[in-house]
Amino acid sequence: MNSRQNQLQAFERVLDIMDDLREKCPWDKKQTMQTLRHLTIEETYELGDAILDNDLNEVKKELGDLLLHIVFYAKIGSETNDFDIADVCNEICEKLIHRHPHIYSDVVVKDEEEVKQNWEKLKLKEGRKSVLEGVPRSLPALVKASRIQEKVKGVGFDWEESHQVWDKVQEELDELHVEVEAGDQDKIEAEFGDVLFSMINYARFLNVNPEDALERTNKKFIKRFQYLESKAGELGKPLMDMTLAEMDVFWEEAKKL
Repeated sequence: MNSRQNQLQAFERVLDIMDDLREKCPWDKKQTMQTLRHLTIEETYELGDAILDNDLNEVKKELGDLLLHIVFYAKIGSETNDFDIADVCNEICEKLIHRHPHIYSDVVVKDEEEVKQNWEKLKLKEGRKSVLEGVPRSLPALVKASRIQEKVKGVGFDWEESHQVWDKVQEELDELHVEVEAGDQDKIEAEFGDVLFSMINYARFLNVNPEDALERTNKKFIKRFQYLESKAGELGKPLMDMTLAEMDVFWEEAKKL
């Protein structure tokens, strides 16, 4: 691994290159925080894919892409005299020190859970009116539900036992079934949302990340379906011309691979 001096030199090199790009490259010169936003989100998802695939070389590359965006935003901030990369670094350092009094002060904690609870309490002392203010509005709904539940758990609003959560899942499924039978689409959607929210809650009690679990299933389905497509191609028969029974043969083959 690199020494701290080499790490700092590498970071300085990124800053120097960003200065050059912002001054000399037509595309980089035109970018704003608003135009970079969707690209940053895309880069974050690409990093997430690499992590799920456990492709560490790709993780390294995607971290570099994300670091570039952080440096890019800081460069734009410096051009308007609002902030620069030093301000960004110092801000996070001060936040980390303040929110880890068990490391940088005399506070004693017994476990990870108590650290999380102290973290949320400190946020409220910093001026937040709600523990849920820290949940970004633009998060995908599945991730947002997880974060909401983690946040309220940090202040003690949580189920005591996993079986209670499973009972809630069953209750929500029953309520969904009632609305499906009644045929009210608006109520069906509302109850379906309740089912998903309770399932995400149950996943937390099982120590399962619901986003990762669903993406794992997505990847599994894609792999099996593409196997089905390849087999259909070998037969020279479009999928739309195959019966479900014919497709199911190859689907079962794919499950065994």
